Formats: sequence, C-alpha cells, structure tokens
Amino acid sequence: MTQTSENVTWLTQEAYNQLKAELEHLSGPARTEIAAKIAAAREEGDLRENGGYHAAKEEQGKQELRVRQLTQLLENAKVGEAPAAGGAVAPGMVVTIAFDGDEDDTLTFLLASREYASADIETYSPQSPLGSGVNGKKIGEDAEYELPNGKLASVKILKAKPYAA
Repeated sequence: MTQTSENVTWLTQEAYNQLKAELEHLSGPARTEIAAKIAAAREEGDLRENGGYHAAKEEQGKQELRVRQLTQLLENAKVGEAPAAGGAVAPGMVVTIAFDGDEDDTLTFLLASREYASADIETYSPQSPLGSGVNGKKIGEDAEYELPNGKLASVKILKAKPYAA
C-alpha cells in the first residue's frame, strides 16, 4: 500500500509492480491502439461532425494524463514493506473506528491513497481529516479530526490490520 510523506510515496513491491505494469501498458500497446482509432476516425471525413474522432481524442487525453500521473508517482516512490499488524495505524491498513466511543456506530475503511480505492472497501487518504487524525494511533486510543464545519469529532480505534487484497 502507500504512505505519503512530503513528495515521497511508499509502496509495497506488489503495488509498485502493479502500477509499473499499468504504466508500461498505457505507454506502449494502449498508445498504439488509440492512435489507430484516431487514424481510422480521420479517414471517415469531416472531423467537426465526427463523434468517433472526438471520443478517441478525449480518450487519448485521459490516457496521457494517467501516464503522467503514474510516471510522477513512480519517480517519487520508495519500495518498502506493508505495515505490521498490532502496531500503530498506518497507510495500507484496514481500520475500524467507533464514533464518539459508541461501539455500535462504527466505520471500517482502508487508509491509503486513491490509487487503491475500490468498490470492496471505503478508502480514506492519509491526508484527509479522518485519515490524518487516526494515522499513528494505536488500537484502543482516541483520535480527533476536524469536521467540515470546523468542529472536532472524536473516534476510538477498535481494529487496525494490514490490507490484504
């Protein structure tokens, strides 16, 4: 998983390999595919009214943005180990908290960068108010974070374990 500190992003070897493979695909075969789509759409004639051409150009723009994001992320990446269970809350961990100490009102989420957001589990960035509030806390400890209205909310750390995909 990741842990961001200043401009450095910590990645497990598995996460680094996965992101590098995505970058290689987008920089190679995917670029060739989109160039072929654009060329085919150009041959259809008038570009002003060619929906296929405009869609392909938009797809190309999104793809190139992702290539730039991945390149920057990997340039600043440091490969390390996933956090150990039983320690303090850290990026790459699944955390369960109780709001205001009420153990019936809980939330379980992955503390990680948006690169790891999935439909399986809610993901909070370590830089988010809740993420930065719980980061570094131990199981059983209380953490505070600032709500959008400026008030402080309190949560208790119930569980923290390394994320397993």
